[in-house]
Amino acid sequence: MKELKGAVLLGQSGGPTSVINASAAGVFLAALDSPLVTEVYGAVHGIRGVLNEEFYDMRQEDRRELELLKNTPSSSIGSVRYKLADPKKDDTDYKRLLEVFKKYNIRFFFYNGGNDSMDTASKINDFMRESGWDMRVMGVPKTIDNDLFGTDHSPGFASAAKYVATTFMELYHDATVYDTKQVTIVEVMGRNAGWLTAASQLAKSLGQGPDLIFLPEVDFDLDFFNKRVKEVLDEKGKVIVAISEGLKTKEGKYIPELFKSLSTDSFGHAQLGGAAAVLADEIKQLYNVKVRPIEFSLMQRSAAHLASGTDVNEAYNAGRIAVESALKGESGKMVGFKRLSSAPYEMEYVLLPLSLAANTEQTVPLEWILPNAEGLSQEFVDYALPLIQGDAGVTYENGLPRFAKLKKVRAPKL
Repeated sequence: MKELKGAVLLGQSGGPTSVINASAAGVFLAALDSPLVTEVYGAVHGIRGVLNEEFYDMRQEDRRELELLKNTPSSSIGSVRYKLADPKKDDTDYKRLLEVFKKYNIRFFFYNGGNDSMDTASKINDFMRESGWDMRVMGVPKTIDNDLFGTDHSPGFASAAKYVATTFMELYHDATVYDTKQVTIVEVMGRNAGWLTAASQLAKSLGQGPDLIFLPEVDFDLDFFNKRVKEVLDEKGKVIVAISEGLKTKEGKYIPELFKSLSTDSFGHAQLGGAAAVLADEIKQLYNVKVRPIEFSLMQRSAAHLASGTDVNEAYNAGRIAVESALKGESGKMVGFKRLSSAPYEMEYVLLPLSLAANTEQTVPLEWILPNAEGLSQEFVDYALPLIQGDAGVTYENGLPRFAKLKKVRAPKL
């Protein structure tokens, strides 16, 4: 493989996480340290920024601020939800990307995201190769949903799981404090994969979590839900329920769809949220009991103060290894994690074909899901517990987290 020299470009896509910036730090710092890299750019709002020639010049940033990205939540350069068309049907965007890549001599392109982002990176890699533009395209994984296929887990999941487990423990103490009956329904992110909701089992295993856990891997039955809530309510007087936002009936309807129609995003995905509120109304009407619906919403993916040290380190290393691999000639790959053991926790970084992760979801194994919404098996606990270990090493100033303050200098358009 011949040595390639040119500019590095990183784009981020999809829902942010508390450690997506750690991966950005890995990419930027590794690129800045390489003699083969002429310029280092951050695409403003992902692939849309590339199409519009809107880049941040990362060489203008202070190194300390780039280091602080490791503990700064969300996407420092801006994310996007933009779906590239099938190039066989419409190659307009791809021709534009090729034009931009040539103009700025971008030879190394990194896309940091989930399933749809890996699909985007895979399509770009194939098109550039067929067009004869010599460049390397690498995927850097991220998703709190933990549904990327081929990798043991994904950066972002562990920190969100730690938030979910910790917050359920805290909620448990509040939701059980009074001598009156109460039902608490907590909605956790997760469209088709229930990994994040399953993390509430870590709290349950300590006796300080939900009584019932409903995952999208199992068809949702409203009558069964009502029945199980009533059974626990009669037995304990208090009920805490964890539900995934993506729960579906056997007919394929999300819970809110039972009462209203849902809008969709640019990828055609239904925009979820509100399932806990809908179910809370149902329970209140049925049993005339106090009900609190709680939606973790954006908090679960932006809680950098509670991030897993393991997650931060792995996210950073994923970005760094993506750059190092591209410089050595790799392309069309995603950095993945292969678990070697859980006790003690050992893993190794591997390179997976982008096409493997693109649009393929990894769900919670059905054998790990206990019947009657009782929760998850010990196998899940053994899987998840090592991932949430360690302190993230957050820097504080005046008692508050010191997040990165980037200058965000725009690269001049050529």
